[in-house]
Amino acid sequence: MPSLSDLGQLPKRLVLGRPVRSDRAGESLLPKRLALPIFASDALSSVAYATQEILIILTLGGVAYLYLAPWLAAGVVVLLITVVLSYRQVVYAYPSGGGDYEVAMKNHGQFPALVVASALLTDYVLTVAVSVSSGTDNIISAFPSLNQHRVLIAVGLVALLAAANLRGLRESGKTFAVPTYLFATGIMVMIVTGLVRQFFGTPIVAESAQYDIIPDSGHANLTGLALLFFALRAFASGTTALTGIEAVANGVPAFKPPKSRNAAITLALLGGLAATMFAGVTAMALLAHVRYVDPLRACALQGFPDCETAPQRTVIAQLAAATFGGDGSVGFFYIQAATALVLVLAANTAFNGFPLLGSVLAQDRFLPRQLHTRGDKLVYSNGILLLAGFACLLIFAFDADVTRLIQLYIIGVFTSFSIGQWGMVRHWNREMRNERDPQARRRMRRSQVINAVGGSLTSVVLVIIVITKFTHGAWLVLLAMPLLFGLMKAINRHYGNVAAQLVPDSDARMLPSKVHAIVLVSKVHKPTLRALSFARATRPDHLTALTVNVDDAETRALQTDWERYDLPVPLTVLESPYREITRPVVEYVRDIRRASPREIVVVFVPQYVVGHWWENILHNQSALRLRARLQFQPGVMITTVPWQLESSVGRDDDGPGSVPGALRRGFTDDQSDATPYG
Repeated sequence: MPSLSDLGQLPKRLVLGRPVRSDRAGESLLPKRLALPIFASDALSSVAYATQEILIILTLGGVAYLYLAPWLAAGVVVLLITVVLSYRQVVYAYPSGGGDYEVAMKNHGQFPALVVASALLTDYVLTVAVSVSSGTDNIISAFPSLNQHRVLIAVGLVALLAAANLRGLRESGKTFAVPTYLFATGIMVMIVTGLVRQFFGTPIVAESAQYDIIPDSGHANLTGLALLFFALRAFASGTTALTGIEAVANGVPAFKPPKSRNAAITLALLGGLAATMFAGVTAMALLAHVRYVDPLRACALQGFPDCETAPQRTVIAQLAAATFGGDGSVGFFYIQAATALVLVLAANTAFNGFPLLGSVLAQDRFLPRQLHTRGDKLVYSNGILLLAGFACLLIFAFDADVTRLIQLYIIGVFTSFSIGQWGMVRHWNREMRNERDPQARRRMRRSQVINAVGGSLTSVVLVIIVITKFTHGAWLVLLAMPLLFGLMKAINRHYGNVAAQLVPDSDARMLPSKVHAIVLVSKVHKPTLRALSFARATRPDHLTALTVNVDDAETRALQTDWERYDLPVPLTVLESPYREITRPVVEYVRDIRRASPREIVVVFVPQYVVGHWWENILHNQSALRLRARLQFQPGVMITTVPWQLESSVGRDDDGPGSVPGALRRGFTDDQSDATPYG
């Protein structure tokens, strides 16, 4: 028959499966065919909304500024290729998985490294929120009646993702590989089909092509600097196509050997696919005359029915319907299903990157050490749960609205890009000072130029993003990042203080002058006798039986029993006119310590262990309160002496002077609130 503990583990086993031995960690390493969908799904899936975000900004001015879209898309493609080439240098130079954080720490120092860390942590949370919300949008595009359940759907999808990742890296890789490949194949087929139809004279026409757009009052007839600022804002929105690229550099340890080479190949495949798909979708959207506006101003689409309640179809949904023959076609539902799946699963990039980065930061003592601990399936379970929790909070706070969330998104991405690339420039400078081989120096110089170009471009884009998006919600990220920075500094300071105080010194090796044992007594019963026997067996210099007088009659009865049993330990009675137990005991212990600071005081607390949770309710919390107060007293040790009642699991019938069976099995203090006073 299974025990209570086994039954308690059942839900965990249903979600996670069997635990994995530590010596099987190598079996969870990823080949390239699985690494691509795991680490590249975010960058590939951004194709589904990057073009859409450019159109949302440009259509603020009606259709007049759509001519800028090809140039803005070309700029995004150039930037994407540059960043991919830059990160290939990172994975070769720093294969340990720290990514931009490690680059910044080793080349810039702690301050920039923590800026990068706070940016990346923020970005990973937003990646989950944005990807899942965008996936929910595409589900709603196929089934508009689900619009009222948007937040619930998104939160449920985050929970499913967390559960899949808690089962282990390889398992989640297999789960996510097929949808990513189906999405990439479907988008490429859609692009080729649409362009072929355009070439042969049967152009695709989006369902929104017939709509006109009423310009926003503040964006009509822009010229000069205003037009430039407007174009830069649209470009900044399009740079969401670059999100997720850094995850490969952060996840190098998860690759099979040769790790750096496999990560570099995965980056190249990611860059080629993402650039091709983004350029193709943008070209098709312009050829099909897609009209897409900010959901908050949907009624600016002249002719759009039920604009106040009905959701717009996403750009991908409109292109799929136009290419494959309507919203009832197999091709349409294939694209929508694949897009929704990959957008949801793109959050897996963050579910792999966030825990890995959290583990590195925890190892460096900037985050709680629990984030460095692997769970049953050899994954960083605490990091996965933390990420899921924060992502759900964002989804709930922003109603799973992609357009509102996207304003917060890319500041963290380009902050880490910029600091990381300039750190690589300094890295190559240092390496070249120690390198004499001309061929190796040429390779280093080439890598340095790539990183310098990447750092320059991403720094310019970061400035553009901050300026153009600050008043549209980006200020929240600029507030969150310093808060995270301060939190990590405080955690690091705490760990530093603890380490400094735990360094052995000459006093730590000195033996105490005396050991004074105190046994707490409420009645003369078996728990008390066992505690007295155990205390005597430790052979202290002084042994005191201590009770607190909260009732005169009970105290006199106790003293009578004490004399009747002829116990060989003096009984000390503390007066408590206000019927307190904890304070008189603590004061008594303090007095002993004041009188002899080198003397160690050991307090033995007898308690009985019950077998059912509801039995704990029937006993008071005296022992818990005593332990809570005494543990803060220097030079005081607390020893719990349990007595197992017949109702307790695995009761041991050893005599009063033996080692309790429950103690051998690992009972902890919080398993019973029974005390000698209850």
